[in-house]
Amino acid sequence: MAFPFNFLLFLLPSLTLLPLTEPKLSLNYYDKSCPKFSQIIEQVITDKQLNTPSTASATLRLFFHDCMVGGCDASILISSNAFNKAERDADINLSLAGDGFDLVTRAKTALELECPRIVSCADILATATRDLITMVGGPNYPIRLGRKDSFVSKVEHVDGNIARPTMSLSQIISIFASKKLSAQEMVVLVGAHTIGFCHCKEFSHRIYNFNKTLKYDPAYNPKYAEGLRKLCANYTKDPAMAAFNDARTPNKFDNMYFQNLQKGLGLLDSDSALAIDQRTKPYVDMYAANETKFFQDFAHAMEKVSVYKVKTGRKGEVRHRCDAFNSITT
Repeated sequence: MAFPFNFLLFLLPSLTLLPLTEPKLSLNYYDKSCPKFSQIIEQVITDKQLNTPSTASATLRLFFHDCMVGGCDASILISSNAFNKAERDADINLSLAGDGFDLVTRAKTALELECPRIVSCADILATATRDLITMVGGPNYPIRLGRKDSFVSKVEHVDGNIARPTMSLSQIISIFASKKLSAQEMVVLVGAHTIGFCHCKEFSHRIYNFNKTLKYDPAYNPKYAEGLRKLCANYTKDPAMAAFNDARTPNKFDNMYFQNLQKGLGLLDSDSALAIDQRTKPYVDMYAANETKFFQDFAHAMEKVSVYKVKTGRKGEVRHRCDAFNSITT
């Protein structure tokens, strides 16, 4: 039966008001478009981690600094140019180790050869982070895929979104709360300090001339403080000097970080504060006593972070190379 033309015109406005369904992330996103995705990521991270053991901690920190600023969208990977100063050049990001960036570049190169312009840099970073955590002894957790890479990366977006070690615990809790993460989730995520290192300049104020009467912060275990003083003696001449976040099992993902906090072995101000503040101490004690609980909660929190403000559909792109927007490279 034919409808009158004016009736069809009446229908058109209502059709345009139908909501558009946003593409959703899925565990099997690349099964058909890039079936060797997981295999290629695994090979790249294995080669890199075996040659450079600091890769796991570098990539985990890179992932977190990416997700906390505008979501998990690979905005941290963009290089600055004459027209735009990008996130990676914010002062807090200048200490990000190059191994994380290098890993993503290697994975992207390998995936572009296998399935060109299919896999986003954001998905590479999220998956590589999870795989590296597992590789060094940490928990496994599902990574839903289909993220797109951001169109924006600006240095001014960073400040106030990433916790600094000199911030008060209240400030740090507030930053995590702004990302819909609870104080407990903050504590468990800081447990990532079980791997990695920190440059001496970040905690030098705690070990040299702490105040008029004390050489070092009394929150430190005395033997630990003396060890740090010797280790960092020449840090002003050699800014690369650093100490492991976890002095006891620095290359293994475990709950030793929390046990260290109980013994005065927290490297940063923010570490030590977790063990004494009543808002966080119960979680520190719980994770120090129960590694299984730490792994379960860490996996859940990381899965939550990995989907924070992700871009899908036309809200992002699949970059040809991870350090530049497609409009720059084409």
